[in-house]
Amino acid sequence: MKIAERIEKLGTETAFAVSAEAAAFAARDNKVYPFHLGDMNILTPANVMEAAVKAMKDGKTGYCPNAGIPQLREILAADVSASHDIEYSMENVAIQPGGKPTISKFIMALMNPGDEVLYPNPGYPIYESQIEFHGGTAVPYSYIEGQDNFDIDIEMVKKRITSKTKLLILNDLQNPTGAECSTEEFEKLAEIVRKHNLFVLCDEAYFDIRYEGKSNSFASLPGMAERSVILYTFSKKFAMTGWRLGAAIGPKEIIDVITKLNVNDESCPNHFIQYGAIEGLTGDQTAARQILATLKTRRDATVGILNSIEGIHCFCPNATFYLFPNVTGAMRKKGLSDYDEFRRSVLAATGVSFCTRLHFGRPLAGEENFYIRLAYSGIDTSEIKEGLGKFKAFIES
Repeated sequence: MKIAERIEKLGTETAFAVSAEAAAFAARDNKVYPFHLGDMNILTPANVMEAAVKAMKDGKTGYCPNAGIPQLREILAADVSASHDIEYSMENVAIQPGGKPTISKFIMALMNPGDEVLYPNPGYPIYESQIEFHGGTAVPYSYIEGQDNFDIDIEMVKKRITSKTKLLILNDLQNPTGAECSTEEFEKLAEIVRKHNLFVLCDEAYFDIRYEGKSNSFASLPGMAERSVILYTFSKKFAMTGWRLGAAIGPKEIIDVITKLNVNDESCPNHFIQYGAIEGLTGDQTAARQILATLKTRRDATVGILNSIEGIHCFCPNATFYLFPNVTGAMRKKGLSDYDEFRRSVLAATGVSFCTRLHFGRPLAGEENFYIRLAYSGIDTSEIKEGLGKFKAFIES
């Protein structure tokens, strides 16, 4: 058997390899503190689950329209219109089996083989994977440490644009860094997009996972809604990671293409869970608010302990459930300069499992500092304190 050559261009999420190592460590009767995967150990709100079960019992178990049921598309369009100050209708919405399919369908809809696509690095590894798999050239741009959070390296973005650049992927409220664009960054990016006639994927998976302030969207800037497709997901706000439900929201011409891709890829999104999503958007928000409160408590505990450890500095992002601390000093203190050696040493000594910068794209030239990523969405506060207490003792011993 000869596997298709293009499969060699397909990447993966190497965070799952870290998860496998942690599972093997736990299988040897060791305790693991799981900071490695951005999954959630919080239950989906009961009213959402009940609405989905009712829909099943009411017979909503067959095919539905390729773009999703009209009721959900209308409600989601109204919800995003209100939060983004953009006039969307159901024709601007194509429901997806999760947030991730919007990445590949945006690329398939707008990128030709040989086109260049700017994507964040460090960033979600599926961007690079899908660009290269579909015959494009993945061109990374990076982040620099600012005063209160990471900032996009705007100068790098400008320098990496060529006549072949067609698309920009922007993950504001970012995985893994927790970075959030300022108004000034948005305006500079919009100027670049207009100047070079680019289209933008606005990955807003963490738009509603916000603890202070208000989330803003690049698509809300003048003239950008016509050039932007928003990646929306129900996974985070309603703790529905395993439900696999999201949406692509943008110009009708692009959404029509994405709907055609729905027909070819999965026919339609899951029918009955869309009624759960409707309940999530329109029903009692008590549980959704509690999810945020729980995550904020975990964030505060994690940031507090990390910043108390000698050789570690960690920003406190206002959104997402990720932290990307600078551990350069800590690694030097332990006499280590290899990411994997550091990660495995920590796991063996403490049971604390995390990803490193290496799991979010190939390191770029000139990188001097070392970073790890901790997700606190799948670990209780008491376990955070216990595990990071051991981590602190290990680093400072």
